[in-house]
Amino acid sequence: MFGVTNKRVELMVRVAMLILLQREALAEGPHLPQTGRFREDNFTQCNGGHGGKIENEFGWQDYLVLLAMLVISCGIGAFYGFFGSKQKTSSDFLHGGGTMGTFPMAMSLAASFITAIELLGNPAEMYNYGTQFWMICISFILVIPITSKFYLPIFMKLRLTSSYEYLELRFNRQTSLLASGLYIFQMVLYTSVAVYAPALALSHVTGLNVYIAVTVVYVVCIFYASQGGMKAVIMTDTFQAVVLVASILLVLYFGERYVGGTGVIWSDSYRTNRLEIFNMNPSPTIRHSFWSVVIGGTFYWLTMFSSNQASIQKYLTVETISQARKAIWVSSIGLILIYTINFYTGMVLVSHYRSCDPLKSHQISSPDEILPFYVLSQLGHMRGVTGLFVAGIFAASLGTVASALNSLAAVTCKDFISGAFRIEMAESKGALWGKCISIAYGIISFGLVSTFQKDGR
Repeated sequence: MFGVTNKRVELMVRVAMLILLQREALAEGPHLPQTGRFREDNFTQCNGGHGGKIENEFGWQDYLVLLAMLVISCGIGAFYGFFGSKQKTSSDFLHGGGTMGTFPMAMSLAASFITAIELLGNPAEMYNYGTQFWMICISFILVIPITSKFYLPIFMKLRLTSSYEYLELRFNRQTSLLASGLYIFQMVLYTSVAVYAPALALSHVTGLNVYIAVTVVYVVCIFYASQGGMKAVIMTDTFQAVVLVASILLVLYFGERYVGGTGVIWSDSYRTNRLEIFNMNPSPTIRHSFWSVVIGGTFYWLTMFSSNQASIQKYLTVETISQARKAIWVSSIGLILIYTINFYTGMVLVSHYRSCDPLKSHQISSPDEILPFYVLSQLGHMRGVTGLFVAGIFAASLGTVASALNSLAAVTCKDFISGAFRIEMAESKGALWGKCISIAYGIISFGLVSTFQKDGR
């Protein structure tokens, strides 16, 4: 009897010890068996062997790749501004004369929606919380039929320079001016954050001076957006979209090889509970669920596709509604592709750092730094790869700002200068007005970057 009792006590003690060990393991993070083809120095670095310093530096080859992307972007703007067909009217500057192709417009639309914040934030989201947020891709599919059926026919028929002119036609000028003013305020702040935040993350890891990076983005962007108009914006966006996709695909290719392939990646994500797609919990208190991501994402992306000034402006660069419909479908497929690559890259990071979290080991100070940290520390020995990655981040920032500057010029010219202030603009001077206003907004947005700096961080 006592023997049986002792065995029960011993069993209970062992169970209690196992529970305690499991709690400690969960508190410290997942520790998985070191399977796959990892490089030997991955774990010594992650264990704090070099105090968070990165041995690989941003070399001259990387600067050359980045410079090439910036020079080509400026070259496209210079071509359309000085050598292409002359832009005399506001329609030429703001709508490209309505003669753009379907595919370039679709690429530009997708590029303007993908910010550098998302390129760095989505892999970090996957690394820290899992795949649930990827379900926002369903929203892309849901909003396209709605936009195509109910919104495109109206805007393509009316051909309004400012999308907020519709509010004046439907209600009154005061409503239109209020909406336009809020849009201007929001976009000026948004562009500042969209450039500064990723530049800050890159500077902490690559050593690039954050203000030099921000200045370069604004100077290049203001130049080609103001000189080349919408034609330059769309064609530059197309080029930058190629750079962006090439950069994240290259990182994914080498990352997948280093961790041992697709099977290891999915296995590690599964064992660390990162694979969560259909969380049907209706509670609004949880971070992400199927309902919050899909429903909330649908309303968000509906505003971006159906009524956002930058989007409406690009729809009007093509001649027919069928071209616009094809373009938004192509752009949505592009967005799904980029989001999927981004989240799969996050799964690669889960596998690579499965034995130690660089954030907890104080090698990085923010979750958004994990992707650039990985690229520089693990791929930096291949000269040019880091440069292409940073060029992709810069390309995303340029695309966001360029579309914003052109749309701000359109809203200001139509709703305020011609509308509220009743200043008559000669048709032959429309392009000049647009150029000056886009430059002014670029300078204002650049000036606001300093407001996001605090104590040098």
